[in-house]
Amino acid sequence: MIYHIPWIYVPVRNALAIWHQLTRSEIPELSKASVLMRDRSRVETTIQAMHRAGPDALQVISDFDMTLSRFAHNGKRCPTTHNILDNGLLINDACKRRIRELLNIYYPVEIDAARTVEEKLPHMVEWWTSVHELLIQQKIRKDLLALAVEQSSAMLREGYKVFFDHLREQQVPLLIFSAGLGDILEEVIRQNHVFHPNIHVISNYMDFDQKGELQAFKGQLIHTFNKRDGALLHEAHFSKLKERPNVLLLGDSLGDLTMADGLAHTQHTLTIGYLNDQVEERKESYVNSYDIVLVKDETMDVPNAVLNYVTAAPAK
Repeated sequence: MIYHIPWIYVPVRNALAIWHQLTRSEIPELSKASVLMRDRSRVETTIQAMHRAGPDALQVISDFDMTLSRFAHNGKRCPTTHNILDNGLLINDACKRRIRELLNIYYPVEIDAARTVEEKLPHMVEWWTSVHELLIQQKIRKDLLALAVEQSSAMLREGYKVFFDHLREQQVPLLIFSAGLGDILEEVIRQNHVFHPNIHVISNYMDFDQKGELQAFKGQLIHTFNKRDGALLHEAHFSKLKERPNVLLLGDSLGDLTMADGLAHTQHTLTIGYLNDQVEERKESYVNSYDIVLVKDETMDVPNAVLNYVTAAPAK
């Protein structure tokens, strides 16, 4: 004889029903072939909790290069904020060649799944410092930055306008935490007409002299793997948002996972990682680190869908 004990199965059935609703009805984008998840139940529980708390409890923290901006378009790599300076207006051919040489040396180190973050750190400092020194030698003119961005092939991910505009409409703060160039980053967003008042940027900013020529870089160097230090240094910014304990974090590297370390009190954090390159080599580490991994996805479809659900009014 088989005895049925309903109270054992009810919680399981409820969890499965919620997940089915999220993936098939409320957030069908989570069923895309490009979406990978280590722990679906954690994603489900976190999204539901953030939805119940609503937009007033939410803040978004995001990387910029290859996260909000596209990694590639029509099979061709899109430029990062540093790459946008690879323009005859701003730097000479010798500088361009040297910057490309540095990229070929250090980018493989950055994405090497066999190396620890600690092993990569000194190489990243060498890379960023060398590039910045080269740029300072070029005495880049501030008045030409906007034109360089306009002439570049930089692109934000498909669906970016929905993302930026929705956050503004819901009055959700967006912190962009970038190891790129803040001056260029802001200009890219501005030229796409989505630089809204709810945006705050932490990045590497240029320091121009009275003639408008680059003479140095301001503050602490920010590279891919020291964003935790940068977050802790900007604790004052995070303290203003202590009433927003829920975090949606977007990145494209494992170093981006430390961007929220300046937050003293968090209740729920959902991390979404873009896996743009070297997929097979890095897939396991990304799936083990991010809640949701988006493989070669050049859109904002999943972040937009999650935001729409989280900020929607709870059903009565």
